[in-house]
Amino acid sequence: MYLCGFSAQTGCSSKNKAILVISSPRGLVGKSLTCCTMEIVYEYVKKRSEFGRPCNFSDRPADLHLDIQPDAELAACFFALDSRDVGMQCAADMSEHEVNTERIESESRGINHVEGGWPNNVNPQEIEHTMRFRKKVEKDENYIKAILKLGTQMEYSIKQNNTIDIYEEYFEEEQVEEEEMTDAKEQPAAKTINVFRDPNEVKRTASSLSWHPDGNHKLAVGYSCLEFQRAAKGMSFDSYIWDIENRNQPELTLKPVSPLVSLEYNPKDSHILLGGSYNGQIAYWDTRKGGQPVEMSAIEHSHRDPVYKVIWLQSKTGTDAFSTSTDGQVLWWDIRNMKEPTERLVLDPSKKENLENALTAVSLEFETTMPTKFMVGTEQGLVVACNRKAKTPAEKIVCTYSGHRGPIYALQRNPFFPKYFLTVADWTARIWSEDIRESSIMSTTFDMAYLMDGCWSPVRPSVFFTVKMDGTVDVWDFLFKQNNPTLSLKVCDEALCSVRVQSNGRLLACGSQLGTATLLEISPGLYTMQRNERALANEMFERETRREKILEARLREIRLKERSRLEQVKEEEVQDAEGEESPEELIARAEKEFFQIVEAEIMKWKKEVEKEKVCSKIDRLIHAVNSVLLPEGWSICESPFDTRIQGWNKILP
Repeated sequence: MYLCGFSAQTGCSSKNKAILVISSPRGLVGKSLTCCTMEIVYEYVKKRSEFGRPCNFSDRPADLHLDIQPDAELAACFFALDSRDVGMQCAADMSEHEVNTERIESESRGINHVEGGWPNNVNPQEIEHTMRFRKKVEKDENYIKAILKLGTQMEYSIKQNNTIDIYEEYFEEEQVEEEEMTDAKEQPAAKTINVFRDPNEVKRTASSLSWHPDGNHKLAVGYSCLEFQRAAKGMSFDSYIWDIENRNQPELTLKPVSPLVSLEYNPKDSHILLGGSYNGQIAYWDTRKGGQPVEMSAIEHSHRDPVYKVIWLQSKTGTDAFSTSTDGQVLWWDIRNMKEPTERLVLDPSKKENLENALTAVSLEFETTMPTKFMVGTEQGLVVACNRKAKTPAEKIVCTYSGHRGPIYALQRNPFFPKYFLTVADWTARIWSEDIRESSIMSTTFDMAYLMDGCWSPVRPSVFFTVKMDGTVDVWDFLFKQNNPTLSLKVCDEALCSVRVQSNGRLLACGSQLGTATLLEISPGLYTMQRNERALANEMFERETRREKILEARLREIRLKERSRLEQVKEEEVQDAEGEESPEELIARAEKEFFQIVEAEIMKWKKEVEKEKVCSKIDRLIHAVNSVLLPEGWSICESPFDTRIQGWNKILP
């Protein structure tokens, strides 16, 4: 093994030499090389055996290797240069050029394509109107001729299209299975995407929420203080319309004369909103005209208590609505003339239209597919089913559903199965069927916190939402599990008082007691329709309905038997009550029985005495006969009394 090293050596001569040192196991070998650039020389000589040993360093005094003294001649030649600023440009110089391409001429064109349009006098939401219009058109001669003429051409095109399905999905089942597996792995979740706070210093409750019907990019929030006579001084009456993308300031401020307890967008005209005030008045706004109400109802013809719910009706004009309040009335309005309501209903269960006995209403429900039916939720825990088209006001109240222990704050029919409806009250949420009035078909478990509001999902028939006083929102999916919510999310520390879902089911708005409207985005699994979900939900509803009907029939039978037993017991008690006598009557009856017994004994004694007298006379007579008439050996006295008589009859002629 060889190690190499270089060393340089300088001397008095002008030539420099470099020494190459080669180490080998036998010793050191050195060789000098000529170098003209190196000025410092150091020879490093070491045995091979000493390589790799640890170094031992020590201190030593400083050594002076070079000392250069100042030179006076060189100092006289030194002078300082004047400095100046010089600019330099590294980039290349460019010249200006202009290029003009050939101009393309353009023009604006418009195309209007309309399918399935309806005349102005026909409401497409009303099934009866559309059916009547179809029948009228089908009877038209021109329509029949056109159909017969175009039928052959249409039939040819239909057959051509039916030859092959160009939209067939060959791997649809695999794709659906993959999506289901993905949804199954995905855990239900929700995240906060925006928070809209009450801009006023005195915070109020966000008592009502309403989504914009077109696009769902706006949210109307009604603010009010629902605590009786506890409104703070200087409290604002304003309500706001928020853009969900801008939480810094509201898009429009609504200025009512009294705080708004309820607020709803018009589904036909998104510029119009209807609100119910705390003082009982009804007002509507047109956002194109600003924040002041366009028209208000007269206070003498309005509700007497806060208007807890207003709903728009499906009509040709789109101007009809109705409202309810805790004063026990349901009023119908036409916003074109709000001086007085067009119709009035008193929620008197006795059907006497007595306002003093009326049920206080806090919720209202109306389904467009059932234009004549509506339902009212009351503070007494009853749901009142009504029919608007009844002949008399008393007949408008059809029936009641009881089962809650507190005010019914939320009441809504299932958007897919209107026969079933949801109620939220006390500590539970219940699902009811119109066919069963005694009890609900499904119910959540009793919660520790009071439930304040709830609503169905508009895109899934088995999902509904509830909010509670502890600031929690619960998402229920009864196809997934029934005892516990699918998702429970703590939104805030104060109570949540209202909740509304966007029409596509993706966004959820919650209003709190301190005026905060929180916007939540739920996971896709909670707003995506699952395969066969509608059929499964309907099957579960029908199964629970059948079960409740069986239980109701059994309960009715038990009640009938109990009623029969009670009636029988009552009849026996009545008979016993009728058979009971007063003390005087008992004493008189006892005396009568005593004297009857005494008289009977006396008569018995008299008969015995008379019998003894007769017997004594007969004995004397027999004795005389025996001594005179009877032959020897005859003795009548030895025989019994009857024998004596018989013997006497033999003797006497």
